[in-house]
Amino acid sequence: MWTSSGRESGLGSRYIPAERGAIVEQNEILDGLRQAVIDGQREVVERWANEAIQKGLDPLLAIEEGLRKGLDVVGGSFRRGEFFLPELLMAAEAAKAASAILEKELERTGAQTPASRVMVIGTVAGDIHDIGKTLVAVLFKVAGFSVIDLGVNVPAERFVEAVKEYKPDILGLSSLLTTTAKGQKVVIDGLEEAGVRRQVKVMVGGGAITRDWADEIGADGYGEDAAEAVETGEKLVGLL
Repeated sequence: MWTSSGRESGLGSRYIPAERGAIVEQNEILDGLRQAVIDGQREVVERWANEAIQKGLDPLLAIEEGLRKGLDVVGGSFRRGEFFLPELLMAAEAAKAASAILEKELERTGAQTPASRVMVIGTVAGDIHDIGKTLVAVLFKVAGFSVIDLGVNVPAERFVEAVKEYKPDILGLSSLLTTTAKGQKVVIDGLEEAGVRRQVKVMVGGGAITRDWADEIGADGYGEDAAEAVETGEKLVGLL
């Protein structure tokens, strides 16, 4: 399924940014970002992001070695059954909030950023479930992808149009219901008919979706959960 109650680390104020004027080492900031994401503490991770900017830390480093590493820990814990959906959602929202702060600093300074991979994602026609799809979109964004979210109940024709328009590296098709899962195959068939199937890697997921179904309809990848979806997507486009 494409699907952390924030957990207190027991470390108390250690992960609250130091008072203005105090020296905060780079590794301390990165550790703070990571731990606040793991704990799902949005306000704390936002303070660490602002601290990183104040101390002149490279925003890209803060995203990759701070936020991303924290999400990696959360994803692993989720797959092992140590974290559940609430923990995963809170971690993703915390990382998203801090990422917005750091990305704004990148824009302000005009820093050069690596060319983003592009993902288009949506829930197929007949299905209005949003949480799992949105979580996958958030995690891909934090992983450095430019994400176009088409929303829910998306007709197959719109997916095809989006592939032509945005030329994404990955197309994500979500379906929670068994009755709407066939919509994923309709989209893939539509890509074939339009002659653009080979231009994009298609990933499928959702409560009703299995790896066997993904193989049967000719998808390139499958994510049992949001964390696995990102890992699989990165492998598909050569980032892992």
